[in-house]
Amino acid sequence: MNTISLETFINGIPKAELHLHIEGTFEPELMFEIAKRNDIHIKYNSVDELKSAYNFSNLQEFLDIYYEGANVLIHEQDFYDLTWAYLTKIHSQNVVHTEIFFDPQTHTDRGISFDVVINGIRRAMEDGREKLGISYKLIMSYLRHLDEASAFNTLEQALPYRDWISGVGLDSSEVGNPPSKFERVFAKSREEGFAVVAHAGEEGPSEYIWEALDLLKIVRVDHGNRCLEDDKLVELLVQRQMPLTLCPLSNLELKVVKKLEDHPLVEMMNRNLLVTVNSDDPAYFGGYMNENYTETAKALNLTKTQITELVKNSFKASWLSDQEKAIKLDLLDSYAQNN
Repeated sequence: MNTISLETFINGIPKAELHLHIEGTFEPELMFEIAKRNDIHIKYNSVDELKSAYNFSNLQEFLDIYYEGANVLIHEQDFYDLTWAYLTKIHSQNVVHTEIFFDPQTHTDRGISFDVVINGIRRAMEDGREKLGISYKLIMSYLRHLDEASAFNTLEQALPYRDWISGVGLDSSEVGNPPSKFERVFAKSREEGFAVVAHAGEEGPSEYIWEALDLLKIVRVDHGNRCLEDDKLVELLVQRQMPLTLCPLSNLELKVVKKLEDHPLVEMMNRNLLVTVNSDDPAYFGGYMNENYTETAKALNLTKTQITELVKNSFKASWLSDQEKAIKLDLLDSYAQNN
């Protein structure tokens, strides 16, 4: 094995991302460019002023800026450009598979039609597959601060595109919006053939993870940090090998952990939970996949073996076919053995 640095090892390892909000990849420079193109005023006067606002005390403060930025997305080309910028970034970081969330209600509530949103995103994803070799799945998220009727309406709008959408998720303001609020729309989503996931146990309590499992019948937990408060829950998650999509830099920026050294990632690994590393909203939280792995590795003293295990988990927890997983895992094993 070569004795390359851990950072070089992380940069080169082929990896998958399972928890990424495409609207959360909106870099300030591109936001201003599209705002100018669409003649839309942003309340910040410069890229630097906007970046300086990225100092969040909690999830809601972040969401306020996140939705403000999304307002400049109007045309199919805007959604294409947003998505293509993300794909070129992750291609440079050796991400070979990504499963991305998009939030239709953020746009349809502004009068942007569902087809404009999905056509722009999917066209970029298809170009990414063909030109960059990045495989992908699309996950449509319901916004939990809105009511279930709005989610049902979004599901109806999605049905003509069901072949393009692999799953549905649940995101936005967690506290006060339990998974149980969306039990019926998730049942209908499963009936329509979508895989289901949900954000749970980030800011919300471990009870929300129970609800997501028992009522929504999710196949993957997004975040899930607070499962550690409940030993029975941990036992169940381990038994089911239920994937958790952790987002370390996001947790740090949103004050879910006070410092990265406090992140529960290693404890979760030691308890045999199937955990993965992801970037969540990288334009806002200081890093894409490589930054998440590198900063977390430094803070928690992760070894190359642990990094490799986390990357393996991301492929195992993905929605790739068994054959596709085998190909990606062979690629990963070859890299790990030679570096």
